[in-house]
Amino acid sequence: MSEASGRPLYDQIGDRYATTRRPDPRVAARIHAALGDARRVVNVGAGAGSYEPTDLDVLAVEPSTVMLAQRPVGGAPAVRAVAEALPFPDRRFDAAMAVLTMHHWSDQRAGIAELRRVARRVVMLTFDTDVVPWIASDYLPAMIGQDAFVFPPITEVASWLDADIEVVPVPHDCTDGFVGAYWARPELYLDPQRRAGMSAVRQLDPALVEAAVEHLRADLESGAWDAKWGQLRDLDELDLGYRLLVTR
Repeated sequence: MSEASGRPLYDQIGDRYATTRRPDPRVAARIHAALGDARRVVNVGAGAGSYEPTDLDVLAVEPSTVMLAQRPVGGAPAVRAVAEALPFPDRRFDAAMAVLTMHHWSDQRAGIAELRRVARRVVMLTFDTDVVPWIASDYLPAMIGQDAFVFPPITEVASWLDADIEVVPVPHDCTDGFVGAYWARPELYLDPQRRAGMSAVRQLDPALVEAAVEHLRADLESGAWDAKWGQLRDLDELDLGYRLLVTR
């Protein structure tokens, strides 16, 4: 929820999410493989439906009406609720999935306890804030403190879940426009439509973001970015801290 208004965060910033956050098939394959033999799946913090398996019995949970309105016609049914208070009986599902959502929960530990209560397996895509992409370290350092403030260490999260931690490298041509997606394509960060789908950016002062974008634009034009980071353009994938947690 938004502390300022009492409204879900994505009611305020999620209006263009479905157009910029298209699931990446390689990331999707990792998530779906981790679900194993599950047939009944709850997708918590489901948003517009990214990464929901189409061959399983999926029920989505999402607090934002703006995000619910962007779900595809014919997609999985959805209920409006929060992770910290799931309206389901114990062990209702074979698996619970949560994709890049935990950092928006008001109480991460309570949300994880709920996931474990309603499902025998939990699959969570999240990130390790100790790994900082260049867009944050060099241009938007305010994102680092922002995520650290609301996000516990990845090892602590894994201990709450009793989960293994798997590295999920980001492909150089990633189709899902999360914050780290354009690590090898810096010019795409200049596009305001792409930035609109990044919650960590949308929560920052717009003036600060515009100054950072102009800084990046100048560095691209002068060659300063390529002098420092140009070697990244030749890589197929990169570890940017995205982690898949799968209960043992």
